[in-house]
Amino acid sequence: MSFLPGLACTVLLFTACPAVADSLVLKSDAELSSPTVAGEAGPMFVMANEIESSSPNVIVATGNVEARQAGQNFFADWLLYDTSRRFVEARGNVRMEQPTLLVSGDTLKFNLNDYSGELTQPVYSLPVQNGRGHAEHIAFIDASNSTLTDATYTTCPVGNEDWYLQVGELDLDKSRQIGVAHNATLRFLDVPILYTPWIDFPLNDARKSGVLPPTFGTTERSGIDFMVPYYLNLAPNYDATIYPRLLSKRGLMLGGEFRYLLDEFGGTNRVDLLANDRELDRSRWDVVLDNTWRINANTRVGMLYNRVSDDDYFRDFSNQAAITSVSNLNQEIWLITQHSNWSAELRAQTFQTLQDSTAVTPIIEPYSRLPQARLSMADTFGPGVEFKLEAEAVHFAHDSLIEGTRVLAYPTLRMPLVSSFGYITPQIGWSSTYYALDDSAPEQRITRNLPIFSLDSGIAFDRPFTLGDAAYSQTLEPRVYYVYAPYRDQTDIPVFDTAQLDFGYAEMFTENQFIGGDRVNDANQLTVAITSRFTEAATGYERLQVTLGQRYYFSSQQVTLPGVAPRSSNSTDMLIAASGQVSRDWYVAGGWQYDTQNGAVVRQNLAASYRPGAGRVVNVGYNFIERNTEQIDVSAQWPLARRWYGMFRYNYSYYDNKLVEGLAGLEYNGGCWLLRGAVQRLATKDAESTDSFFIQLELNGLGGIGSNPTSVLKQSVPGYRPSNELFSTPHANEDY
Repeated sequence: MSFLPGLACTVLLFTACPAVADSLVLKSDAELSSPTVAGEAGPMFVMANEIESSSPNVIVATGNVEARQAGQNFFADWLLYDTSRRFVEARGNVRMEQPTLLVSGDTLKFNLNDYSGELTQPVYSLPVQNGRGHAEHIAFIDASNSTLTDATYTTCPVGNEDWYLQVGELDLDKSRQIGVAHNATLRFLDVPILYTPWIDFPLNDARKSGVLPPTFGTTERSGIDFMVPYYLNLAPNYDATIYPRLLSKRGLMLGGEFRYLLDEFGGTNRVDLLANDRELDRSRWDVVLDNTWRINANTRVGMLYNRVSDDDYFRDFSNQAAITSVSNLNQEIWLITQHSNWSAELRAQTFQTLQDSTAVTPIIEPYSRLPQARLSMADTFGPGVEFKLEAEAVHFAHDSLIEGTRVLAYPTLRMPLVSSFGYITPQIGWSSTYYALDDSAPEQRITRNLPIFSLDSGIAFDRPFTLGDAAYSQTLEPRVYYVYAPYRDQTDIPVFDTAQLDFGYAEMFTENQFIGGDRVNDANQLTVAITSRFTEAATGYERLQVTLGQRYYFSSQQVTLPGVAPRSSNSTDMLIAASGQVSRDWYVAGGWQYDTQNGAVVRQNLAASYRPGAGRVVNVGYNFIERNTEQIDVSAQWPLARRWYGMFRYNYSYYDNKLVEGLAGLEYNGGCWLLRGAVQRLATKDAESTDSFFIQLELNGLGGIGSNPTSVLKQSVPGYRPSNELFSTPHANEDY
């Protein structure tokens, strides 16, 4: 036996063959730790207090042992290395390091050829996933797979056992990044809250098939709502989700969604079916089919089909205001081709109109377009002359209203004249429209032709100035826009798709006050507006922007929609808008529509947002429309105490004397877990509302249990962020 009495750091190089090196090249610790040094068949570096060789192929190291080979590092009080079998045995304070697994225990046996072996009383961690745990025994099957017996798993930091999985057997597959637990009990605050004979979970953020965390909540209209989705990762470019949903008041709903993205095809298709609604004794269903086919680089064809079984489907089964307020569901097929200077589309479109049974006046179903063809062209000629053409042919179909075909074309020529300080843009166009109507119309053939001339101009002045110690820049931007269009009698033309444009700053600079092709206004009008901006030079913040604008008419209005009286004044109301980032934390905005003749505010919008930091936001809004709307809207997210956040929204209509939406929520961040809950009241009809309750326990790295209110909170509280997105380290939010 040879014996080498070690100094504090004695380093020897042992290779798989018995050759003796004439000289020894020492490696730095960083190099030795690298998994790429020399490859898997490379040498092993051993450092210890004492190293001895009991036979030509066996090395025994004692005291503060460190053994390093590419991809594997071993630490122990005692270690034996058989170079012929490439076998490691270690005892006492054993620790093994791999790129994706760190594990320590009492005794280790490990084969470097196939990465098989075992470790008793292991304590392990997965650095990539921030996962850790302990077990009675770990069996290393190969380089990617290992099995732990009587194990635990958690993503909580060391010393924190707020939640963990207690499992009979835990399989870790690092090649597929999947963990599989058998006979698993989920314990939260040392209380068992869930048992399953089998559960798998990802070891990274990649998609994988399996049962998704169940969701549950309660709503006034459907009772307890419990859903267990199952996700199918069929391929990298297509997947599916099946989600049975149990509603205590209504029964079992089955749903499924299929998504795909191929080279030429893509889409999302979803179906929900409640075979028998116990409340109504009939079936309820929802279908959404959205698919696109790319024929070539310029041309696509697609279809969108939305349909529900009845008018109250969304009110009974949804808790989002944007969905419960939907009145028309789109159903269409289309073909679109787009090129450098022209585009065209062909479309067939119809709608399902959902009625409000409590409303006094039913909703009129929109016209179907069967079909619609559109052509757009744009080009530039000579010295900056721009040509544009918008053309359309569409057949409008309806069960109870006048039907007909409309063909329109609107070519225009414009010449922008632009300088560094301003611009002037004259434009002239010719609007031509032809109608072929059915026998119920007063006149079956109608032609409308008229020229339209406009002149848009603007100029910009700016000056620097200082206020206190800060430098600012102020601009003054007047704009003048003139439109002329002669009168054409349009009383016999039906209204297929036309409505009055809402009056606002952008609408003041349009040729036509109507949207749609059935009305072209007579115009001899001038719009005058002026904008001033105050910008802080150091930060670029626009501290204040103020805009005033008004339109003046030089002739009386003759073209109107049916039942709408012509205007009686020679000017519009004055529009005033102001907004700005008045400080680092405050943003304010306001808009006013002021009747200069009667000295009254017709419309008013006020909004303010206070955001001093992450997770701290307060929004206040007020909306007033004369004889139509008066609402106040307040929402917030704010830390209430260490780890505690509160969220709320209060949206009340004084005009209707009812709560549009009320929401209150709490969120607690436990570092490696998060508990959030919310209660919501949402108006669904003119005289009805529904109450919903959400609660979710989210375990970092494992998933959520319960009904996730995050989407509701983000929609209801602008600026809301879940607390686990705000902080990069556990408990970083404790310095409240």
